[in-house]
Amino acid sequence: MDAKNPYLVVILIQLIYTGLYVISKAAFDEGMSTFVFIFYRQAAASILLLPLAIILERKTAPHLSFSVLVKVFMHSLFGITLSFNVYNIGLKYTSATVSSAVTNSVPVITFCLAVLLRMETIKLKSLSGMAKLTGIIFCSAGILVIAFFKGPSLNPLNHHQAFGQSTSVTNHSPPHSKETWIKGSFLLIFANTAWSLWLVLQGPLLKEYPSKLLLTTLQCIFSTVQSFLVAMAFERKISRWKLKLDMGLLAVAYSGFVVTGVSFYLQTWCIEKKGPVFLAISTPLALVFTIICSSLFLGEWIHLGSVLGGVLMVGGLYSVLWGKGKESKMLESSDGDGKEQVTKEASSPSHSV
Repeated sequence: MDAKNPYLVVILIQLIYTGLYVISKAAFDEGMSTFVFIFYRQAAASILLLPLAIILERKTAPHLSFSVLVKVFMHSLFGITLSFNVYNIGLKYTSATVSSAVTNSVPVITFCLAVLLRMETIKLKSLSGMAKLTGIIFCSAGILVIAFFKGPSLNPLNHHQAFGQSTSVTNHSPPHSKETWIKGSFLLIFANTAWSLWLVLQGPLLKEYPSKLLLTTLQCIFSTVQSFLVAMAFERKISRWKLKLDMGLLAVAYSGFVVTGVSFYLQTWCIEKKGPVFLAISTPLALVFTIICSSLFLGEWIHLGSVLGGVLMVGGLYSVLWGKGKESKMLESSDGDGKEQVTKEASSPSHSV
């Protein structure tokens, strides 16, 4: 059973993210402000993480300099506040299926940014380099297909939505115009690019301040304050801030406690057991789960373009990961040969005393 645990955990992680896409979309369809939602989500995450950081890190926390504090603030601003707010607007303009499909582009976008920042390389003459380039092309093609090609709509599995307002089902037509759909798709890509940049720059920041828990907590607190100011700028009516016993409250509690608290821990555990690549290759499961759940619970129309674009992105993701894995094996093999050669030389008669 222990050998199966990582596989069960990655399925649970992707189910948690499926719940985030579906529940958030339902809350936005019912009229909840995307800006207010982010503020409450980050506030809930901060409430969860702050006591843990104080209890676990109060004696071992490294010194926090002003320059590091500024960097943490800026990381929070573009990696969390900007990314999350733009992402939710894109989700509101498109569908849960599209948001899940576009999420598959994050590893590929992260790799492209790492190449631009010279943290990664592409050797076009090698098989692994060609695989990486092919993955980038597939991912780009998937983005364009989702944005510009809706295609025919597939009937939802459930014509009576479990929650959320009925729009697409009752009208028997897709609820979003072509212009809104394109705008939402590119907002999702922009949000994922900001998130990918945050991932790339997180490594250097962790070298300066190695406390993962405290760093995460500080970014949550900063993003809470930033999100509050953003929400205040866009939502002036007090009625838009009130939480009721509806999908809005469920979305805030779910994203703040389950996604931030439970899934982040499960991802850390999974990476420790099986490595980051194992977790990355499970990402497309969320797309499959979201297609089923959004159709079943939201009554969403699934467009052929979204499915085809998602397939292209998944293909691009696996191509890049395969190229990365191939390069890693080659490096390990060359390192092993080098060590073996050194061992042989050290044990030869010419090196004996």
